[in-house]
Amino acid sequence: MKDDILLPEDYTDPQCPFCTDAYKNQPPVKSIPVGRILDKADEYFSRNDYAGAERHFLFWLEEAKEGNDDRGAFALRNELMGLYRKTGKREKALENLSETLGLIKKMGIEDTVSAGTAFVNAATVYKAFSMSEKAVPLFEKAREIYERELKEGDGRLGGLYNNTALALVDLKRYSAAREIYGKALKVMEKAEHGELERAITCLNLANLAEAERGLEDAAEEIAELVGRAEKLLDTPSLPRNGYYAFVCEKCAPTFGYYGYFAFEAELKRRAGEIYERP
Repeated sequence: MKDDILLPEDYTDPQCPFCTDAYKNQPPVKSIPVGRILDKADEYFSRNDYAGAERHFLFWLEEAKEGNDDRGAFALRNELMGLYRKTGKREKALENLSETLGLIKKMGIEDTVSAGTAFVNAATVYKAFSMSEKAVPLFEKAREIYERELKEGDGRLGGLYNNTALALVDLKRYSAAREIYGKALKVMEKAEHGELERAITCLNLANLAEAERGLEDAAEEIAELVGRAEKLLDTPSLPRNGYYAFVCEKCAPTFGYYGYFAFEAELKRRAGEIYERP
């Protein structure tokens, strides 16, 4: 989320330097170093150390609250929302979701890309905890912002489309989901290292085909899609970094489900090798 770090000028109105009314009764703000905090968090995530990342975020969240730093609190609540989703801590994820949306309104940043990213994260939390009917409106709000503000080929659009379609499948809106998956593939064809998101989309489309027509009737389409995903994940130019490991770990069970047991094991091996690096 480093690309979406808010600066004070992103959410405050310009003030006349000779006017003091705006500063009356306003507590001083002591900003936390959001960029450095996220860099350190990346080290925890690269080792799959979610407990360490949680302690790190909670420490700095307290610092942000004590320093009246809404910008910093917003960044950390966003991160915690995603962390608790990944670790299955429903109540904590929903608590940070609520706090994040409240900060968006408080800071008046509803139409910014940073807000769009927070809407995606919040919607993904709802989706993860079987509340897709609440997720879709937030995905739609994020889509309005992203399609207006982001350049064609931006990976964030691909992620948005993928997650939106997953929620639509939950609601059995299969035609709408297929259309959105098509948008995801088109966007990620133009993105650097977009093969990872395209692989995820192919596997999601395989799941959609099964949900819509059944495993037997959709067998041919599923085989084609899973085969495409396998080739995409084997792309030699992909950086073998923490995100690659995360995608391998995420995709492995789907390959196993469709009978690609050797490739499932290989993806787990690759992820483990990356996480075990010093």
